[in-house]
This record gives sequence, structure tokens and C-alpha cells, in this order.
Amino acid sequence: MHEMSIALSVIEVVVDKAREEGGGRVTGIELVVGKLAGVQVESLRFCFDAATRDTLADGAELLIEESEGRGRCEACGERFAVTNFFARCPACGQFRVTVESGQELAVRSFTIE
Repeated sequence: MHEMSIALSVIEVVVDKAREEGGGRVTGIELVVGKLAGVQVESLRFCFDAATRDTLADGAELLIEESEGRGRCEACGERFAVTNFFARCPACGQFRVTVESGQELAVRSFTIE
């Protein structure tokens, strides 16, 4: 389950940054997770609770925004929603699609006391 390593990495980065800023306890963390990032959001939520235990982020609220996948057809330029990496352009039917978004996995913000 790579969601645990993701949760641990997020907590490490946020706690380190909170210490740099001279803050105390981390009370909230907001993540952006693309639907094409290969992350199971519910597993990440579960792992987050375990990963924060006995850290400055213990008890922090986790907010996750799931971003949609978007692609652009290399043949005709059409931009459209995609749900996987092997998408067909709805305008011209080609499979020459570049995924432009939906692979994100980032800390958007966090709050400290």
C-alpha cells in the first residue's frame, strides 16, 4: 500500500516546514490528488490518521481535492476530460491524446497554531 508512504512523506514535509516557520501544532492539511495519480483517496485518508500519530500533525484535519483528468488531442487540438491514459478524442476519434492534468499529488496548504 503506497498510500502509507505518501502519507508519511506528506507529514514529514509539512511538519518540517511548520518547524521552520516557528509554528506549533499542525491543525489542517489540504492536498490536491489527481484522479489519474494512482492514489486511492480513501486508503490515503486511513493512512493519514496512522501517519500523524505522535507528530505535530496528530489530530490534524485532512482535506483532499480530487482533480479531474484533462487531455488534449495531438491530431485536432480538442481538449476534453479523460479517465485513463489511453483516451480517444471525442472530436476526431484519434488515440493521440496527451494527458495535461489529473496526475497531481501536492500539498496545497496547511495550517499551524
